[in-house]
Amino acid sequence: MSSCGLTLAPPAKNVVVYRNGDPFFSGRKFVVNQRRFLTFEAFLNEVTKSIGAPLAVRNLYTPRHGHRVAELGDLQDGCQYVAGGFEKFKKLDYLNRGRKELRGTKNSQVAGFFSPHLPQLQEYWLVACSGCFYHSVFRNGDLLSPPFPLPLSKSTPLQWDMLLAVLTEKADLRSGAVNKLCRLDGTQVSGGEELVNGGYYVAVGNEEYKKLPYFELLVPQDSAYKMLWYV
Repeated sequence: MSSCGLTLAPPAKNVVVYRNGDPFFSGRKFVVNQRRFLTFEAFLNEVTKSIGAPLAVRNLYTPRHGHRVAELGDLQDGCQYVAGGFEKFKKLDYLNRGRKELRGTKNSQVAGFFSPHLPQLQEYWLVACSGCFYHSVFRNGDLLSPPFPLPLSKSTPLQWDMLLAVLTEKADLRSGAVNKLCRLDGTQVSGGEELVNGGYYVAVGNEEYKKLPYFELLVPQDSAYKMLWYV
């Protein structure tokens, strides 16, 4: 009996992709097979759309050491990767979800910052969920990471120094602690009473405010997607 001569296609690979430089993005799962992606470029284009990257994804890296992945055949089933544009790989602990919050429970150190308000902050967040004003905060000079949500209790006002401590924990700026909060036009917010529900702001350290198109590049224009920040 003659053989049919059929060649089996390589098995599908399940991978998870994170955003380069974004410590809060939980990752997106992808099923990679030849039927869905004929080329590596086609896969990168799909990653760009699926992870909400502000710029086109052109490189994939291994999450621990930043080794570059050159083609589809280099992807390993069950592994994680980091997607970036033409910028350099940013070394973060991508695989440890919730690391920023957990780091604070030990000694609340972020880039050399120590928060003496941790017990009060933990109590505040327990009651803050019942009724909140929601805000979105960008990181100064960072056009790779989307804004992080900042819910604030309607009934329990947060002292300004405690709010800066919360921002320091969440933003994890390279420059260290968050010293001020600015509106998108660069004007500084001096107190919590000035914050507008649903507003967008920029967390700034010791450096000067960098006027960049944060909203235009990092917030998709689809209003339905914007509402996801407030769920």
